[in-house]
Order: sequence, then C-alpha cells, then structure tokens
Amino acid sequence: MLQGLHHVAYRCRDAAETVDFYTRVLGLPFAHALSNDTVASIGEYSPHIHIFFEMHDGSYIAFFEVPISPPSQRDPNTPQWVQHLALEVADEQTLLSSKARLEACGVSVVGPTDHGFCLSIYFFDPNGHRLEMTLKTEAKGDRSRYAAQAPDVLRNWLERKARGDFHAKHGQAGVAQ
Repeated sequence: MLQGLHHVAYRCRDAAETVDFYTRVLGLPFAHALSNDTVASIGEYSPHIHIFFEMHDGSYIAFFEVPISPPSQRDPNTPQWVQHLALEVADEQTLLSSKARLEACGVSVVGPTDHGFCLSIYFFDPNGHRLEMTLKTEAKGDRSRYAAQAPDVLRNWLERKARGDFHAKHGQAGVAQ
C-alpha cells in the first residue's frame, strides 16, 4: 500500500532561518514553497508558509511557519532524545565531514554513536528539532534476522512492563505509568 515517504512536516519559528540552515548548513535544495491564508484540507483561517527541502531520493523535509498560532512547545513528558528525524548518508566519510561542517557552523553534535546496525551523529536544527545523520552498517542478512527477532523483542518488553521492572529498578515500584 505505502510506496515511500513523500514528506515529513514540522513547525518552524522562522522560514528564512530554516531555509538558511537546511540549505547552507545541511546542503539540501530549497525545492518548493507555498503560502496561503487558509488551510486547504480543513478550510481553517491560518496564514502560513509551507517550505520543502528535497532529499537525494526525491522525498522532502517540510516546515510550516504559522505566525498567528501560539508558539510551539516541547512536550515536557517526552525526553528530548525521543522525537527525531533520522537522515541517511552514503558513507562514513560523509558522516564525519557532515559532523565537521555542522560544528564549523556552530552546531553542537553528539557522536558518532555506533548502534550495531548504524553509525549516527545527533544535533538540533534552529527550531529545536532533533536530527540524526546515520550510516547503515548492517551486514547481509541482518534485516531478515532483525525482522524475525522483532516479535520476541516486543514480547519480552511487554512482559517486563507488566512486571513493573522499570520502576522497581529505580526504587519506584508500583508507580503508575
């Protein structure tokens, strides 16, 4: 049913600042922009600009600047590392040169971190969105093995959660999740 990712859309504080970061710092083409006063899908009045940056595979990272809406807020109940967009790079040299480029532009970068199936660096864009640049390091057959193991990993997770393992390890047994 699903063929691939067309675009993922996030909110931005300032469209010009976002265009600068994604073109100058990350090197993505500024591919498209739409500006409307009404949201086409729901007919609501909300002036906005919708900007798109094209990835090598033809998919897009997109942003909305919505100036009359209240400022966006980070979810205080979700750790900052959880919500992120992982962007694939071609090779380790690209990953390392990207890290150097980001740092030269004043961006704080974590990594590279070896996850066993990919090598990643992490950083934030000017809107506070966490981004990951990642290089696949999986060997032939790993994907099939991961897919076969996934149901067992989930089952074990659910068993641990049912036992309350997570809170007990931190002296919080019985705390509702």
